Amino acid sequence: MKRVVLTAITVLTLTSCGYNRIQSLDEQVNSFESQIKVQLQRRADLIPNLVNTVKGFAEQEQEIFDAITSARAQLGGAVAGGSLAEMAAANQGLTAALGRLFAIAEDNPEIQSNQNFRDLQVQLEGTENRISTARQDFNQAVQAYNSYIRRFPQVLTAKMIGAKAREYFEVTDESATAVPEVEF
Repeated sequence: MKRVVLTAITVLTLTSCGYNRIQSLDEQVNSFESQIKVQLQRRADLIPNLVNTVKGFAEQEQEIFDAITSARAQLGGAVAGGSLAEMAAANQGLTAALGRLFAIAEDNPEIQSNQNFRDLQVQLEGTENRISTARQDFNQAVQAYNSYIRRFPQVLTAKMIGAKAREYFEVTDESATAVPEVEF
């Protein structure tokens, strides 16, 4: 009888401590973080095609192409490094460089009429939407995880297993809201 009571108490204690839920929420955060990396890498992979398409029409804009190539390399390195802060900063740098490229394309009817450019632009816009969705999903998962490990009695379990609050994917660069300026 003592053994049954002890087993029942152990089971109740383990099921109410939140360990399994903490692990599930942590894995969900990891999954969404992976999706951000996948979408950022997809974006970086599309850039050379876009640049080459526009390059043929806008040879005089080498500075912008160099900036895009540099920003793309930084994004690739940040994705490989795995730091959310670095990924956010590198992504913002690439966004600014692409903004300048699209402004050039808007002023050049030959580029706009090129089907390859339009297809790549649509793919990039789709990727931007995917990145935004992945970022929102990730931040929601982080919020659920962080909230859960801060509640009682899960906070005790979290401390025992070393579970710490996760970092949000945030753009901290002030240039993120700035509109790129293009001069000819």
